[in-house]
Amino acid sequence: MSGVEKSWEPEAPGALDGVRVLDLSRLVAGNAVTHVLADHGAEVIKIEKPKVGDDLRNWKTEGVSTHWKVYCRNKKSVTLDFRHPRAVDLMLDLAATSRVLVENFKPGTLEAMGIGPDVLHARNPDLIVVRISGWGQDGMWAHKPGFGSLVEAMSGFAAMNGFGDRPPVLPPLALADMIAGLYGAFSVMVAIREIEAKGGRGQVIDLPLFDPIHSVLGPIVANYDLSGRVPERLGSLSNQTAPRNVYRCNDGKYVALSGSMQAMAERLFRTIGRPELIDDPRFRTNTDRVRNNHELDPIVAAFMAERTQEECLAIFEKAGVTVGAVADVAQLAEHPYPLDREVIVSLPDADTGRLAMHNVIPRLSETPGRLRRPAPELGEHNDEIWRGLGHDPAALAAEGAL
Repeated sequence: MSGVEKSWEPEAPGALDGVRVLDLSRLVAGNAVTHVLADHGAEVIKIEKPKVGDDLRNWKTEGVSTHWKVYCRNKKSVTLDFRHPRAVDLMLDLAATSRVLVENFKPGTLEAMGIGPDVLHARNPDLIVVRISGWGQDGMWAHKPGFGSLVEAMSGFAAMNGFGDRPPVLPPLALADMIAGLYGAFSVMVAIREIEAKGGRGQVIDLPLFDPIHSVLGPIVANYDLSGRVPERLGSLSNQTAPRNVYRCNDGKYVALSGSMQAMAERLFRTIGRPELIDDPRFRTNTDRVRNNHELDPIVAAFMAERTQEECLAIFEKAGVTVGAVADVAQLAEHPYPLDREVIVSLPDADTGRLAMHNVIPRLSETPGRLRRPAPELGEHNDEIWRGLGHDPAALAAEGAL
């Protein structure tokens, strides 16, 4: 079993104790927002469709809902049928006791349901409403479906990713959703500070998937404005720094190298026995090296190709050159670094005995996040939450509301 063995800590305190978050979202982005908040103590209540639940439950490996178990740990689950006549009143009762509401319906859906931000704020003026969509709550594409793959394509990411002689490449994970999730969690904390430190009120956070992933692509638009050039796809090479690539060793394994600083590039040249390259006009500066990368990269690659991965790592570590192993998940799961840092932990699981997953991040020295409880079963907390609001869960279920 991978990871350092840990136990759930149901009574552990957290910095966000007392912050109730309603999560009406499905799949990745909304769960990514609330995952961070839950890990740091927020009471996150998943509002799920009866008998069906969040679609993330259906992303399975070997029959196990691993995405759900990882990204919905520390959360609670209640069911509610939004088509039921009592749904609006029940949602407003929940909203009245909450600090944050997260949703990722098509723009306008909350309003059509009768629980738009104006209605929610009339009941709870301090409520922070996070509205996740593909393209934003307004603008010419607000009505369009916005799955992460479409956003990753349109944002500029896919056009930069891959090799020039092959089609653009989408990421092998929900990258746009995860980036939006991190921005979303941060924006919630900004909105909470506005209320708690400055006497502000609740507000709406318009969180499309497009804006966050575009923002992390760096100055691509600024560079285009200045140069008029569309960057070509270079695989693991870089349009901005050189040398930088993934290199094959003679044992079939790979190492990654980044010589983005001038001092590091010069140290690399000395280490591979080519100090004359330091003053070679083709490679003297970073701009020179990028321009002539087609000549520089084969020199570095040839050095790697004559040695094993272990030999390359030892040589460059001794010389202080920034080279690291390319590790697949099997190697990562057993590597001493993530085990020493407890980056990967193994937790008790009702279905598998134990299940490995990433630890809480980031690490706070005084108020660390905690692993309090496993991801909930569908409707597991109906009795606790609905009864706490003065409703009879059995009666609501009999009516078909739950």
